Amino acid sequence: LNTESLEDVEIFRRFYEELSEGRRHKIDSMRQQKGKLLALGAGVLIDQGLQEYGLREAEVRIAFGENEKPYFPDYPDIHFNVSHSEKMVLAVFADTEIGCDIEYIAPIKMKIAKRFFCPSEYEYIMQQEEEKRIETFYRFWTLKESFMKATGLGMKLAMDSFCIRLGEEICVEHELGDAEYHLEEWAEGEYRAAVCYLFP
Repeated sequence: LNTESLEDVEIFRRFYEELSEGRRHKIDSMRQQKGKLLALGAGVLIDQGLQEYGLREAEVRIAFGENEKPYFPDYPDIHFNVSHSEKMVLAVFADTEIGCDIEYIAPIKMKIAKRFFCPSEYEYIMQQEEEKRIETFYRFWTLKESFMKATGLGMKLAMDSFCIRLGEEICVEHELGDAEYHLEEWAEGEYRAAVCYLFP
């Protein structure tokens, strides 16, 4: 969802009034308009996703796990995740553990990749033509973030403790037992996004 579509006062108010008290409080607590739009956008996408299950955001409790991953305590079979960056919000729903990430492609120093990524990931980035390195960085970043969120460990899982392998099929090498994860990625204008889910 591009939050520019929510900038109209009437549209903002209509969606705002459909959401839960907790979500409205979160929107109101944001000091800047950008934050309010992102918080509203997340609520709108959660509401739309829940409608596929015959539910509404205003009727469903959201709780947070040990590592702050959100879940629906009354509907344990419905898994979801949300991410936002700049003006875009992304939400995913599944019947298995799932994570997602979206990032605006902005200038970045490659020393961040060298510090936080696996050596093989950093080497892959530096092997690309210079004009492609930043986008490749964000490919890895979104894939890694979505995996970290899908595992439920979030930032507790060090970024260099697992490795993403890009190719015809995206693979993740990890030490989290026999769990198998599927990764997908896509580009949306100036954004990169990824989703990761656990094979049930």
